[in-house]
Amino acid sequence: MSQTIAPRVRTLLLLLLAVTGALLAGSAPVSAHAALTASDPQQGAVVDKAPAQVSLTFSEGVAMSDGSLRVLDPKGKRVDTGKTTEQGTNTYAVKLHAGLPDGTFTVTYQAVSDDSHPISGAIAFSVGAPSNTSVALSDQAAGGGVVGGLYGFARYLSYAGFILLVGGSAFVLACWQRGAGVRSVQRLVVSGWLTLTVATLAMLLLRGSYTGSGKVGDIFDLTLLSQVLQTKTGAALVSRLLLLSAGALFIAVLFGAYEKREDDEEKGDLAFGLAIGGFVVAAGLAATWAMAEHASTGIQTGISMPVDVLHLLAVAVWLGGLSTLLVALYRAPSIEPSAVHRFSRIAFSSVAVLAATGIYQSWRQLGSWSALTGTSYGQLLLVKIGLVVVLVGIAWISRRWTAQLSQAPAAKAVKTSVAASVKATAKTPAKASAKTSAKASAKASAKASAKTSAATSEKSEDEDRETEDEKEPAAAPAGSGDGKRATQLARQRAAVATAREKRRRDSDPLRSGLRRSVLAEAGVAVVVLAVTTMLTSTEPGRTVEAAEAATAATSKGATGALAVDIPFDTGGKDGKGLVRVEIDPARVGGNDMHVYVQRPNGKAFDIPEVKIAFTLKAKDIGPLPVVPDRIATGHWTASGVQIPMAGNWAIAVTVRTSDIDQVTVDKNAQIG
Repeated sequence: MSQTIAPRVRTLLLLLLAVTGALLAGSAPVSAHAALTASDPQQGAVVDKAPAQVSLTFSEGVAMSDGSLRVLDPKGKRVDTGKTTEQGTNTYAVKLHAGLPDGTFTVTYQAVSDDSHPISGAIAFSVGAPSNTSVALSDQAAGGGVVGGLYGFARYLSYAGFILLVGGSAFVLACWQRGAGVRSVQRLVVSGWLTLTVATLAMLLLRGSYTGSGKVGDIFDLTLLSQVLQTKTGAALVSRLLLLSAGALFIAVLFGAYEKREDDEEKGDLAFGLAIGGFVVAAGLAATWAMAEHASTGIQTGISMPVDVLHLLAVAVWLGGLSTLLVALYRAPSIEPSAVHRFSRIAFSSVAVLAATGIYQSWRQLGSWSALTGTSYGQLLLVKIGLVVVLVGIAWISRRWTAQLSQAPAAKAVKTSVAASVKATAKTPAKASAKTSAKASAKASAKASAKTSAATSEKSEDEDRETEDEKEPAAAPAGSGDGKRATQLARQRAAVATAREKRRRDSDPLRSGLRRSVLAEAGVAVVVLAVTTMLTSTEPGRTVEAAEAATAATSKGATGALAVDIPFDTGGKDGKGLVRVEIDPARVGGNDMHVYVQRPNGKAFDIPEVKIAFTLKAKDIGPLPVVPDRIATGHWTASGVQIPMAGNWAIAVTVRTSDIDQVTVDKNAQIG
């Protein structure tokens, strides 16, 4: 049975990793956590004369260097001075050259939000009258492309390494101290440390290109690396590397000095010291995420950062301990039911902490029920919540197996003689060999003096040897005096004992049931980790709704116009985007309407057709169809749009991105 289980385990784990990779690789680049809320001139505005400067306002602070904000004329030539200045709260501006011609100008920006994510986008305004423009904008969003994919994968590996390192160490110290001497457990924890270290170094190298050009060739640009080291994210990554050096010392003591201690009192004191030191290192590592990502921006940062540290530690103790238990159940010679029972209690406490901190984080990032279903962040959060519920359900099944295992008559700790046999033989191989030789010589002399019983004696000895061969390897040959041979025989005996113990372990139905449920938990945990990684790079629902509200308020307050943003997805290839409907002056009677269609990265989206319809459901009016005219790439307009009555109108937009891919999306807005 065990021979068929192992391949299935490997196949399942490879499949889960493949699914996780597909989730990460297939996810489209998403907007980061700073959103453009206003601009001067506004998007699509037509001004009488060229402004002296162009300014952009964001929902939160951003890092914007010289050259991050560019203004291009209709021919694609830069007309800004290149010097970006900060003006007011979260507002950045660049001055323009004098004597600009009439036509349509394009403003592009690229920056890094306070929570470390890159952002980019573009707006357009016209001087005198709109004109054709030769400006071609890249479809690649900031943080996208090959470099973005590599950075996202490194981020996923860093979380996985942290979980294995912290959770595995906690499992050994708190639940199964004998596991410090188990080779498979040692390899798991060390692999976690190596994974986190390599992923951190990779993120440090990729960071400059990830937030800048996105070119693979810029990964090893030392100038970009020096710039990264001066940022908040760079400082967090360097701090993580320094803490990992302390983590290496912790691992060396845990699997070295601690494992070799034989005195119980000394071992207890060392375990206490390791627990204190390990908690400090683990909390420090978790803080490197909290200080540079979600928790460091937005509301209540003084509360959110410690809560984020607790959240990450709870995840690591639960999922990392689960991975260690899985390895112990499949690879270790034995594990005491009491250790499994202790981990069950610790895992329950971790889930409780995880739930409490998760509820707070969800409230902080969403802010409203509508954001839970109406934003990408909320939808991903719902997926994560569903997976965690499944995970808790499987964990409940595991707890039942654990209870049955601890109550079974054979639940006493299985004492294996493998380690003791190897240890004893390794200590005195020469002595063992000498004793074997002496006994063999004495036995040979006795045979020579008793010739009359030689035949009978030899026959009896041969039968004894055949019986003993079925149990374990034979002793060293007489007179060999070879210490290496004695050690080799001890290893063979250890292998036989290990195989015997493995057969006994696999034949236990309770232990097999626990292994299957723990394996299922680990499989779901891999997918949960993938969704969590995606959440860290998705704009929170609170920020999305605040940006939309600020944009609408700014548009209506400045010009009397109404601006409505509606995301869409036609379901086909390259079918995602955002449509903005602007109605001026948004009152009863005739109105001018502008429709802008954008890609997820803010670039103009060239599509074949857009249709609009207005419906006032309260008065049973509509739908009133409007077919706007295309005047530029991603820009459609209509004049004299009649709104017969004030009210909360449903604005339905039909977007067609190809001959067969089409979708209708709608949103309500107060007009009049």
